[in-house]
Amino acid sequence: MPTTSRGTIRAAHSRWSTAGRHGIPTPATHHIVGHYGDLARLDAALRGLGEFVVKAARGSGGSGIVLVTGRSADGFVKSSGDALSVEALRYHVSDILSGIHSLEGREDRAIVEALVHPDSLFAAVSYRGVPDLRVVVYRAVPVLAMVRLPTRASDGKANLHQGALGAGIAIHSGTTLTAVHRNSIVTHHPDTGEPVAGIRVPHWREVLRMAALACDMTGMGYIGADIVIDREHGPLMLELNARPGLAIQLANGTGLAARLRRVDACMARIGATPEERVQWAIEAFAPQ
Repeated sequence: MPTTSRGTIRAAHSRWSTAGRHGIPTPATHHIVGHYGDLARLDAALRGLGEFVVKAARGSGGSGIVLVTGRSADGFVKSSGDALSVEALRYHVSDILSGIHSLEGREDRAIVEALVHPDSLFAAVSYRGVPDLRVVVYRAVPVLAMVRLPTRASDGKANLHQGALGAGIAIHSGTTLTAVHRNSIVTHHPDTGEPVAGIRVPHWREVLRMAALACDMTGMGYIGADIVIDREHGPLMLELNARPGLAIQLANGTGLAARLRRVDACMARIGATPEERVQWAIEAFAPQ
Protein backbone atom coordinates (compact mmCIF):
# COMPACT_ATOMS: atom_id res chain seq x y z
CA MET A 1 0.00 0.00 0.00
CA PRO A 2 1.38 3.46 -0.86
CA THR A 3 2.70 5.54 2.01
CA THR A 4 2.46 9.29 2.50
CA SER A 5 4.86 11.75 4.12
CA ARG A 6 3.78 14.41 6.63
CA GLY A 7 4.66 17.16 4.17
CA THR A 8 2.40 15.81 1.46
CA ILE A 9 -0.38 15.21 3.99
CA ARG A 10 -0.27 18.91 4.84
CA ALA A 11 -0.43 19.75 1.13
CA ALA A 12 -3.44 17.50 0.59
CA HIS A 13 -5.35 19.03 3.47
CA SER A 14 -4.78 22.57 2.18
CA ARG A 15 -6.32 22.15 -1.26
CA TRP A 16 -7.75 25.67 -1.28
CA SER A 17 -4.21 27.08 -1.54
CA THR A 18 -3.22 24.97 -4.56
CA ALA A 19 -6.26 24.15 -6.70
CA GLY A 20 -6.65 27.63 -8.17
CA ARG A 21 -3.11 27.60 -9.55
CA HIS A 22 -4.04 24.54 -11.61
CA GLY A 23 -7.31 25.93 -12.91
CA ILE A 24 -9.47 23.49 -10.94
CA PRO A 25 -12.79 25.03 -9.86
CA THR A 26 -13.60 24.99 -6.14
CA PRO A 27 -16.42 26.48 -4.04
CA ALA A 28 -15.89 30.18 -3.39
CA THR A 29 -14.10 31.00 -0.13
CA HIS A 30 -15.93 33.64 1.90
CA HIS A 31 -13.61 33.91 4.89
CA ILE A 32 -10.65 32.26 6.62
CA VAL A 33 -10.19 32.27 10.38
CA GLY A 34 -6.50 31.72 11.02
CA HIS A 35 -6.05 32.84 14.62
CA TYR A 36 -8.07 33.11 17.81
CA GLY A 37 -7.92 36.88 17.48
CA ASP A 38 -9.93 36.60 14.24
CA LEU A 39 -12.95 35.21 16.11
CA ALA A 40 -14.01 38.73 17.05
CA ARG A 41 -14.53 39.46 13.34
CA LEU A 42 -16.42 36.26 12.56
CA ASP A 43 -19.91 37.76 13.03
CA ALA A 44 -19.11 40.58 10.62
CA ALA A 45 -17.71 38.11 8.06
CA LEU A 46 -20.89 36.03 8.16
CA ARG A 47 -23.23 39.01 7.95
CA GLY A 48 -25.28 38.77 4.80
CA LEU A 49 -24.55 35.08 4.26
CA GLY A 50 -27.71 33.00 4.37
CA GLU A 51 -25.90 29.73 3.72
CA PHE A 52 -22.32 28.54 3.93
CA VAL A 53 -19.99 25.73 4.99
CA VAL A 54 -17.49 25.82 7.86
CA LYS A 55 -14.65 23.31 7.67
CA ALA A 56 -11.16 22.65 8.99
CA ALA A 57 -8.39 23.30 6.47
CA ARG A 58 -6.70 20.03 7.49
CA GLY A 59 -9.79 18.19 8.67
CA SER A 60 -9.80 14.41 8.95
CA GLY A 61 -12.60 12.11 7.80
CA GLY A 62 -15.10 14.94 7.40
CA SER A 63 -14.65 15.95 11.04
CA GLY A 64 -15.44 19.59 11.77
CA ILE A 65 -17.67 20.25 8.77
CA VAL A 66 -20.85 22.24 9.44
CA LEU A 67 -23.36 22.90 6.66
CA VAL A 68 -25.50 25.99 7.26
CA THR A 69 -28.57 26.25 5.03
CA GLY A 70 -30.38 29.20 6.59
CA ARG A 71 -30.76 31.65 9.44
CA SER A 72 -33.02 31.61 12.48
CA ALA A 73 -33.94 34.17 15.14
CA ASP A 74 -31.10 32.90 17.36
CA GLY A 75 -28.50 32.15 14.72
CA PHE A 76 -28.41 29.54 11.97
CA VAL A 77 -30.06 26.36 10.68
CA LYS A 78 -27.94 23.33 9.75
CA SER A 79 -28.59 21.04 6.78
CA SER A 80 -30.12 18.52 9.20
CA GLY A 81 -32.71 21.12 10.23
CA ASP A 82 -31.21 21.56 13.70
CA ALA A 83 -30.64 25.04 15.11
CA LEU A 84 -27.13 26.40 15.64
CA SER A 85 -26.62 29.49 17.79
CA VAL A 86 -24.05 32.14 16.96
CA GLU A 87 -22.18 31.29 20.14
CA ALA A 88 -22.16 27.57 19.31
CA LEU A 89 -20.73 28.30 15.87
CA ARG A 90 -18.02 30.53 17.35
CA TYR A 91 -17.14 27.76 19.81
CA HIS A 92 -16.96 25.27 16.94
CA VAL A 93 -14.58 27.51 14.99
CA SER A 94 -12.44 27.80 18.13
CA ASP A 95 -12.27 24.00 18.29
CA ILE A 96 -11.10 23.92 14.66
CA LEU A 97 -8.32 26.39 15.45
CA SER A 98 -7.16 24.21 18.34
CA GLY A 99 -6.60 21.32 15.92
CA ILE A 100 -9.22 19.02 17.43
CA HIS A 101 -10.48 18.15 13.92
CA SER A 102 -7.06 18.07 12.27
CA LEU A 103 -5.55 14.83 11.02
CA GLU A 104 -2.29 15.54 12.84
CA GLY A 105 -3.83 17.28 15.87
CA ARG A 106 -1.99 20.49 15.01
CA GLU A 107 -3.38 24.03 15.19
CA ASP A 108 -5.51 24.64 12.14
CA ARG A 109 -7.48 27.23 10.20
CA ALA A 110 -11.24 27.40 9.71
CA ILE A 111 -12.53 27.99 6.20
CA VAL A 112 -15.95 29.51 5.48
CA GLU A 113 -16.93 28.72 1.91
CA ALA A 114 -19.96 28.77 -0.35
CA LEU A 115 -22.54 26.03 0.13
CA VAL A 116 -22.75 23.78 -2.90
CA HIS A 117 -26.16 23.14 -4.48
CA PRO A 118 -25.87 19.56 -5.72
CA ASP A 119 -27.17 18.26 -9.00
CA SER A 120 -30.59 16.62 -8.52
CA LEU A 121 -29.25 13.35 -9.94
CA PHE A 122 -28.74 11.83 -6.47
CA ALA A 123 -31.78 13.41 -4.79
CA ALA A 124 -33.66 10.10 -4.58
CA VAL A 125 -30.76 8.38 -2.81
CA SER A 126 -29.72 11.14 -0.40
CA TYR A 127 -31.04 12.39 2.92
CA ARG A 128 -30.59 16.16 2.75
CA GLY A 129 -26.96 17.30 2.66
CA VAL A 130 -24.60 17.22 -0.32
CA PRO A 131 -23.53 13.93 -1.97
CA ASP A 132 -19.93 13.93 -3.17
CA LEU A 133 -17.66 11.81 -5.33
CA ARG A 134 -14.40 10.33 -4.13
CA VAL A 135 -11.83 9.26 -6.72
CA VAL A 136 -8.73 7.41 -5.57
CA VAL A 137 -5.74 8.31 -7.74
CA TYR A 138 -2.45 6.42 -7.92
CA ARG A 139 0.55 7.79 -9.81
CA ALA A 140 -1.83 10.36 -11.37
CA VAL A 141 -4.17 7.62 -12.67
CA PRO A 142 -7.78 7.25 -11.38
CA VAL A 143 -8.16 3.69 -10.10
CA LEU A 144 -11.36 3.53 -7.99
CA ALA A 145 -14.35 5.82 -7.40
CA MET A 146 -17.50 6.05 -5.33
CA VAL A 147 -20.27 8.49 -4.45
CA ARG A 148 -20.92 9.18 -0.77
CA LEU A 149 -24.62 9.63 -0.05
CA PRO A 150 -25.85 11.39 3.12
CA THR A 151 -28.24 9.58 5.43
CA ARG A 152 -30.29 10.49 8.48
CA ALA A 153 -27.67 8.77 10.63
CA SER A 154 -24.87 10.90 9.14
CA ASP A 155 -26.76 14.11 9.94
CA GLY A 156 -26.93 14.96 6.25
CA LYS A 157 -23.15 14.69 5.80
CA ALA A 158 -21.41 12.63 3.11
CA ASN A 159 -19.23 10.93 5.71
CA LEU A 160 -19.01 7.13 5.84
CA HIS A 161 -17.65 7.14 9.40
CA GLN A 162 -20.77 8.97 10.54
CA GLY A 163 -23.20 6.68 8.70
CA ALA A 164 -23.32 7.88 5.09
CA LEU A 165 -23.68 5.35 2.29
CA GLY A 166 -20.87 4.75 -0.24
CA ALA A 167 -21.88 3.52 -3.71
CA GLY A 168 -19.16 2.29 -6.04
CA ILE A 169 -18.78 3.92 -9.46
CA ALA A 170 -17.45 2.05 -12.49
CA ILE A 171 -14.39 3.96 -13.73
CA HIS A 172 -15.08 3.08 -17.38
CA SER A 173 -18.69 4.33 -17.46
CA GLY A 174 -19.35 6.58 -14.47
CA THR A 175 -22.31 4.39 -13.47
CA THR A 176 -23.07 3.56 -9.82
CA LEU A 177 -22.81 0.00 -8.54
CA THR A 178 -23.87 -1.55 -5.23
CA ALA A 179 -23.06 0.24 -1.99
CA VAL A 180 -21.52 -0.16 1.44
CA HIS A 181 -23.23 1.07 4.61
CA ARG A 182 -21.52 0.56 7.99
CA ASN A 183 -19.29 -2.14 6.42
CA SER A 184 -22.26 -4.08 4.98
CA ILE A 185 -23.15 -4.37 1.30
CA VAL A 186 -26.54 -2.83 0.50
CA THR A 187 -28.54 -2.18 -2.67
CA HIS A 188 -30.97 0.52 -1.46
CA HIS A 189 -30.67 3.77 0.48
CA PRO A 190 -31.63 3.15 4.14
CA ASP A 191 -33.85 6.25 4.40
CA THR A 192 -35.41 6.70 0.94
CA GLY A 193 -35.63 3.02 0.03
CA GLU A 194 -34.47 3.77 -3.51
CA PRO A 195 -31.95 1.57 -5.38
CA VAL A 196 -28.47 3.07 -5.65
CA ALA A 197 -27.15 1.16 -8.67
CA GLY A 198 -27.45 2.27 -12.29
CA ILE A 199 -27.14 6.05 -11.85
CA ARG A 200 -24.94 7.69 -14.51
CA VAL A 201 -22.72 10.48 -13.16
CA PRO A 202 -22.66 13.57 -15.41
CA HIS A 203 -19.37 15.24 -16.45
CA TRP A 204 -17.63 11.94 -15.68
CA ARG A 205 -14.51 12.50 -17.80
CA GLU A 206 -14.05 15.94 -16.28
CA VAL A 207 -14.41 14.47 -12.79
CA LEU A 208 -11.65 11.97 -13.55
CA ARG A 209 -9.47 14.66 -15.16
CA MET A 210 -9.74 16.86 -12.07
CA ALA A 211 -8.85 13.91 -9.86
CA ALA A 212 -5.82 13.08 -12.02
CA LEU A 213 -4.59 16.65 -11.57
CA ALA A 214 -4.61 16.15 -7.79
CA CYS A 215 -1.23 14.42 -8.00
CA ASP A 216 0.19 17.35 -9.95
CA MET A 217 -1.15 19.76 -7.34
CA THR A 218 0.45 18.05 -4.37
CA GLY A 219 3.32 15.97 -5.70
CA MET A 220 1.68 12.91 -4.14
CA GLY A 221 1.55 9.48 -5.69
CA TYR A 222 -1.59 8.34 -3.87
CA ILE A 223 -4.54 10.53 -2.98
CA GLY A 224 -8.32 10.72 -2.69
CA ALA A 225 -9.98 13.61 -4.52
CA ASP A 226 -13.42 14.67 -3.26
CA ILE A 227 -15.54 16.34 -5.94
CA VAL A 228 -19.15 17.50 -5.99
CA ILE A 229 -21.43 18.09 -8.97
CA ASP A 230 -22.97 21.55 -8.54
CA ARG A 231 -26.21 22.08 -10.45
CA GLU A 232 -24.99 25.41 -11.85
CA HIS A 233 -21.21 25.13 -11.96
CA GLY A 234 -20.67 21.43 -12.67
CA PRO A 235 -17.79 19.57 -10.96
CA LEU A 236 -16.10 21.40 -8.07
CA MET A 237 -13.13 20.14 -6.06
CA LEU A 238 -14.01 20.04 -2.37
CA GLU A 239 -10.80 18.71 -0.85
CA LEU A 240 -7.97 16.23 -1.14
CA ASN A 241 -7.27 13.40 1.28
CA ALA A 242 -3.89 11.79 1.82
CA ARG A 243 -5.54 8.77 3.48
CA PRO A 244 -8.75 8.14 1.58
CA GLY A 245 -9.67 4.90 3.35
CA LEU A 246 -10.42 1.42 2.07
CA ALA A 247 -14.23 1.21 2.17
CA ILE A 248 -14.18 2.17 -1.51
CA GLN A 249 -13.05 -1.40 -2.24
CA LEU A 250 -16.21 -2.86 -0.67
CA ALA A 251 -18.38 -0.38 -2.55
CA ASN A 252 -16.83 -1.43 -5.86
CA GLY A 253 -16.56 -5.13 -5.09
CA THR A 254 -12.94 -5.09 -6.21
CA GLY A 255 -9.56 -4.87 -4.53
CA LEU A 256 -7.26 -1.89 -4.79
CA ALA A 257 -3.94 -3.73 -4.87
CA ALA A 258 -4.52 -5.38 -8.26
CA ARG A 259 -5.28 -2.04 -9.87
CA LEU A 260 -2.21 -0.43 -8.36
CA ARG A 261 -0.04 -3.24 -9.70
CA ARG A 262 -1.58 -2.80 -13.14
CA VAL A 263 -0.75 0.90 -13.14
CA ASP A 264 2.83 0.12 -12.08
CA ALA A 265 3.21 -2.38 -14.90
CA CYS A 266 1.85 -0.02 -17.55
CA MET A 267 3.35 3.36 -16.58
CA ALA A 268 5.48 3.55 -19.73
CA ARG A 269 2.34 3.32 -21.89
CA ILE A 270 -0.13 5.39 -19.91
CA GLY A 271 0.83 8.88 -21.09
CA ALA A 272 1.78 12.15 -19.44
CA THR A 273 -1.31 14.37 -19.66
CA PRO A 274 -4.39 14.07 -17.41
CA GLU A 275 -6.51 13.36 -20.47
CA GLU A 276 -4.25 10.48 -21.51
CA ARG A 277 -4.27 9.03 -17.98
CA VAL A 278 -8.07 9.20 -17.85
CA GLN A 279 -8.41 7.52 -21.23
CA TRP A 280 -6.06 4.73 -20.16
CA ALA A 281 -8.02 4.15 -16.94
CA ILE A 282 -11.36 4.03 -18.79
CA GLU A 283 -10.01 1.39 -21.17
CA ALA A 284 -7.94 -0.57 -18.65
CA PHE A 285 -10.68 -0.92 -16.02
CA ALA A 286 -13.55 -1.70 -18.38
CA PRO A 287 -15.03 -5.23 -18.18
CA GLN A 288 -13.11 -7.62 -20.40
